[in-house]
Amino acid sequence: MMDLYDSQRSMRNMRKIAMQRGVVAILDVGSSKIACLVLRFDGTGSMVEDGEIGSLAGQSGFRVIGAATTRSRGVRFGEICAIQETERAIRTALQAAQKMAGIRVDHVIACFAGAEPRSYGLDAEVELEGSAVSEQDVARVLASCDVPDYGAEREVLHAQPVNFALDHRSGLSDPRGQLGNALSVDMHMLTVDADAVQHLAHCIKRCDLELAGIASSAYCSGISALVEDEQELGAACIDLGGGATSVSIFMKKHMIYADSIRMGGDHITSDISMGLQVPMANAERIKTFYGGVHATGMDDREMIEIMAETGDYHHDRRTASRAELIGIMRPRVEEIFEEVRARLDAAGFDHLPSQQIVLTGGGSQIPGLDGLASKILGQQVRLGRPLRVHGLPQAATGPGFASAVGLALFAAHPQDEWWDFDIPADRYPSRSLKRAVKWFRDNW
Repeated sequence: MMDLYDSQRSMRNMRKIAMQRGVVAILDVGSSKIACLVLRFDGTGSMVEDGEIGSLAGQSGFRVIGAATTRSRGVRFGEICAIQETERAIRTALQAAQKMAGIRVDHVIACFAGAEPRSYGLDAEVELEGSAVSEQDVARVLASCDVPDYGAEREVLHAQPVNFALDHRSGLSDPRGQLGNALSVDMHMLTVDADAVQHLAHCIKRCDLELAGIASSAYCSGISALVEDEQELGAACIDLGGGATSVSIFMKKHMIYADSIRMGGDHITSDISMGLQVPMANAERIKTFYGGVHATGMDDREMIEIMAETGDYHHDRRTASRAELIGIMRPRVEEIFEEVRARLDAAGFDHLPSQQIVLTGGGSQIPGLDGLASKILGQQVRLGRPLRVHGLPQAATGPGFASAVGLALFAAHPQDEWWDFDIPADRYPSRSLKRAVKWFRDNW
């Protein structure tokens, strides 16, 4: 396996080449759909690397010129389990998006959910060599972070400096050029199951594409569904996908925690399929048209026609009440949110100055979901749609496209990661792990 630091750096170089050519494909590989967007960069600020550390600039600089989705194959719980099937699905989505764009694309940036993400909070402090913070000082302090022994079968997906402090001034996003004696940093590191990354990279390679970046869906959804104030003051994004539900927490415009739950909309559909004894396709249709989580007296009387499929028309026209359907759906939805709550508690979410929760993803469209979520999570919950980006077709503006749109924003303005600095990469000592989000309690 290639050394992670080098592979991430080579992807960054690929991204630069793609930016110079002016087009890149965005691929969101999910359990229920694979979404592909083709972006054209127009050179307004995206071609030049942004000099500021950690800035997630506005969405200037690109427009969507092609978009396509296809039913996902070979992906379960957000992870690839049948490479050839997934490869075929990726090819289908990519060809359709390229056809719409009228252009061939060589570089792709991909995101995926699942893969058992784990968050770590790392920190370090160095004495300054001169009086002002130099690029080298930033590289040195990042290199001084004690990286935990996260296991051979894991890979680092993100490693972002989220906060710099100079002497006792905390909350700096870019310390370069400022005066002081000691520089410290807090870094958020996210590791995932290495096989998941390898499988995705392998699929993309087999489609004759160059991988120019890889990101976690949880991170991408947060970038596009949380508004700027929420990213700044503290918020959680819950992306209810088909096979997995992603959770990310943002603070000071950085992701400081991410996790994933191996349950999503497909599990609700499968409960309906079993409960009403109908095929999955019928269950999906019933969920979409009649689904909900709050039953009122009227729902006892509202009957849903269930087309069972034995071919015996007279015996097959069964009905079920909407109340019965809600009774099947609600327990699973509650189970998903109970899991989300456990993750937020473990992350110390209740210590943030602001605790907004935003619900997005294709599964978030079930009526009444936000109300039930806020009851279980004990916070205000709002439904989030992805940010509007130039050229995005109407069909791709729904919550199911939060991670695809976020990945486009990430492609245009990636935040600085550890490997963007010249750091000696031979430093992998291990030390006791800190709580993933401990540092903001001390700093804010």
